Amino acid sequence: MTKSELIDAVAQRTKITKSRAEQVVNCVFNSMTAALENGEGIEIRGFGSFTVRHYKSYHGRNPRTGKPVPVPEKRLPFFKVGKELKELVNGGVSEPGE
Repeated sequence: MTKSELIDAVAQRTKITKSRAEQVVNCVFNSMTAALENGEGIEIRGFGSFTVRHYKSYHGRNPRTGKPVPVPEKRLPFFKVGKELKELVNGGVSEPGE
């Protein structure tokens, strides 16, 4: 599903205009982005959670030349799927050990 398809779905389900649905979707995404930028986590029960993971700097390797390349430390968003969504995607089949 693309962002425009999500906007169409929101407009149809809520019976609002596409421009208003686009504002709603953008507001949700902007709020989530701002929270992650501030290092906050986002938890949506039944769906999953977004967190920011910190990675230390390290020395990588240029695959073409083989020379070492310094890679700076970074923060990347990470999504962990929720149990309910995982079960829905798997058709209600639980994984071994659960």
